[in-house]
Amino acid sequence: MRAALLTVSTSRAGDPPDDPGTLALRALAAALGAEVAVAERVPDDRAAIAARLVAFADEAAVDLVLTAGGTGMTVDDVTPEATLDACERIAPGIAEALRLASREHTHAWPLSRGVAAIRGRTLVVNLPGTPRAAAEAEPVLGPILTHAIRLLRR
Repeated sequence: MRAALLTVSTSRAGDPPDDPGTLALRALAAALGAEVAVAERVPDDRAAIAARLVAFADEAAVDLVLTAGGTGMTVDDVTPEATLDACERIAPGIAEALRLASREHTHAWPLSRGVAAIRGRTLVVNLPGTPRAAAEAEPVLGPILTHAIRLLRR
C-alpha cells in the first residue's frame, strides 16, 4: 500500500520536514503497513489542498492519503471542504469511527469536521493536526484499511 501524507497548516509552513505532526503521520503510515511515497505541507488554502489531493490520487497513484490539520471550526479550517472538492464519493463510516474513538481522549471530539472520501481508487482520510490524533487513529484504521484498499482496487 502506497501512501501520501499532507500536513495542512499556514502557521507551520516554515517548519522543518521532521516536525512532530509529520513524524506522527509517518509513524501512523508505518503502523498501517503503508510505504510513504510522498509527504508535503500546504497552507490552509482550499484550492491548494484540493490540488495536492488530486495530484496524489491521479499522478502519484497512491492508495491512501492521510491529511493532518485544518479539520476544526475556525474560518481557516478548510481541509474537509477541499477533500470533498477533490473527491467523487464519501466514506462517512470511517470519519464517524475516528470521531467516536476520539471521544475517549477529548471532550472536544464532536468539533472535529474531518471527512473520509474517495477519488478514483484512492482513499483520503482527514485527521486533526495534533500528533496525538495520528496515534489515536491507528486502532480505528488498522483493522479496516487493508480491506478498504482491496475493495478500491477492484
